Amino acid sequence: MSLTETRTTIPEDARREGVLAAVIALLVRSVGRVVGAIDEWRRAVASVVTGRGWAVIIAAVVAFTVGTMLGWVEFIALAWGLAVVAAAASVWLLGRGASTIGLSVPIRRVVVGEPAQARLVAENPGRRRWGGVKLEVPVGRQVMEWVLPGLARGGAFDRSFRVPTDHRGIVQVGPARTVRADPLGLVRREIVWSEVAELHVHPRTVAIAALSSGFVRDLEGSPTRDLTASDIAFHALREYVPGDDRRFIHWKSTAKTGTFMVRQFEETRRSRLMVVLDLDPEAYRDDAEFELAVSAAASVGARAIRDARTVSFVVSGASAVPGQAGQPGVPVRPSATPTRYSGTTRRSSVRGAAGVVRELPTVTRDRLLDALCLIERDEHAAMIADVAPAAAEALPGVSLAFLVTGTARGIGPLRAAASRLPMGVDAIAVQCSPEGDASARTVAGLTVFGIGYLEDLRAMLARTASVA
Repeated sequence: MSLTETRTTIPEDARREGVLAAVIALLVRSVGRVVGAIDEWRRAVASVVTGRGWAVIIAAVVAFTVGTMLGWVEFIALAWGLAVVAAAASVWLLGRGASTIGLSVPIRRVVVGEPAQARLVAENPGRRRWGGVKLEVPVGRQVMEWVLPGLARGGAFDRSFRVPTDHRGIVQVGPARTVRADPLGLVRREIVWSEVAELHVHPRTVAIAALSSGFVRDLEGSPTRDLTASDIAFHALREYVPGDDRRFIHWKSTAKTGTFMVRQFEETRRSRLMVVLDLDPEAYRDDAEFELAVSAAASVGARAIRDARTVSFVVSGASAVPGQAGQPGVPVRPSATPTRYSGTTRRSSVRGAAGVVRELPTVTRDRLLDALCLIERDEHAAMIADVAPAAAEALPGVSLAFLVTGTARGIGPLRAAASRLPMGVDAIAVQCSPEGDASARTVAGLTVFGIGYLEDLRAMLARTASVA
């Protein structure tokens, strides 16, 4: 027999087992589809039936069961009546409505108190007239509501509405959704049409004088002990070595000695400005003090960024744990030394994750102010006397530190913070007391500004800079 005539003979038992396996697999897939469909239907029903609707359904089932078991016609009639009401309510869920509803916030960043608006546009490109649907747009903690009028084909509903900017923070606008619900409130169907838009409400800032005027002596950079062949700070002369840049040959010394002499420099490094915002709630008498402190710190940081200075903006607190959602920042090595005041020991809240020192982004002014929208006081926050030295040690090249806080705890923690800063770091403390009297004093080498308005900070910095 040739190879082409050879056939593989499959035993009858094997054929039956293969058919049985295929049937079992088909049944399993069918059961899976049915279970999936039932689960999807259950979730769909649960998403549209309200608590009142479930109460009506349960009451109908109970009334029908009791009426059937006890033979009470009244209960059976009641059950059928509730069932008819539930069935009639479901009619209100039919239909989808407009195919395009857009929500936009034209200006995404505003200052506290500035007007801000959002725009809502609903269009009906379909053939049938559409309207009478309730439209909801969450705006912060409130919900804006409209009942859309009847829109013919190609019709549009265009509305602009105000977004509240009374408080610093991030206001979430949207999503826009249409709501279909029966008059009794048994069922409710929501269709989401847009994404959530965010409005950043920045703290108020004031334009202050350039921070490089008078405050920072090393505008070009602070000289170090590292020597280099090319920089700004002149150090000494030395003999020429092959490979040296001929531009730095000192010709007068060369003529006197008969040997090529070149200039040698001290390497300079750009100084860093540090702003420390106190988040300890015990440092502030009320919300107004904290908001003024945020605005004062933001004004200094924004001016430093505008001057293209190297600036670090530092805060602390349990809410500043790196990686927590909505909390931008980079962790900085904390200090673990507790601080004592007035004979009492205060917690060292910078120890561990609850007191991580955090540096806010200062790439641009908007990035810094966006981050400040999320900053709030924290009862687990580290004291400023712990935060300031820990941040100054972790951030190289700090030459000037602004310590911004309230008036509830007095001058003691500020003096402790200034005394623990590394050598060569000057400190300026800013105590905020809304509508208070402006003052400037020096306590144990620490300059302390007391401000009642942001304009006081501008005037004091300008006066100090002119004196320096």
